[in-house]
Amino acid sequence: MKRLIVHGDPGIRKDAVIEYDGEELTCFGINRNGEWHGPEQVQLWCTVGAAGEREDFEKRNFVPHFLEVVRADASEIEVVSEKSPLSV
Repeated sequence: MKRLIVHGDPGIRKDAVIEYDGEELTCFGINRNGEWHGPEQVQLWCTVGAAGEREDFEKRNFVPHFLEVVRADASEIEVVSEKSPLSV
C-alpha cells in the first residue's frame, strides 16, 4: 500500500483500478485537493494498493504517515476501470 499523489485529474474516483508504472493498483481512498485554493491544477491524494490489501485498508491495519509516497502526472495514469467490481 502506498500514497499516490496525482497532479491533475485522470477521471478516477474511489474504488477505481489504475495502472501506474507497470502495476495494477486499486484506489482505496481519494482526497481531492486544490479546488478552491492551492496549485493551478487539482491534486488527488490516493491511497492505493493491490486488490489483496483492501482488508488491511478497511481495518486500518497500516500507519498512514509511514506509507511510501509516489508522485505522478495524470497523463502517466492509465485507467483500467473507473470503479472496482468489488464495490457496490
